[in-house]
Amino acid sequence: MKFKITERQKKAFKSYCRAVLASAVTLGLALAADLAPQYAIAIGAVFGPLAKWADSAEKDFGR
Repeated sequence: MKFKITERQKKAFKSYCRAVLASAVTLGLALAADLAPQYAIAIGAVFGPLAKWADSAEKDFGR
């Protein structure tokens, strides 16, 4: 079974995956590490844009 996915849908899915990853990092830090919640949130807030910057396929914000 093949799906026809437009370029816009691919970009939206990649953005969604980055948001999920940033949320997972924040949750993981808050639960696994002995960090105060505000530090885990701050790291998660920085991780999202860093993940987008690290994606070389991103034309608007990537490297």
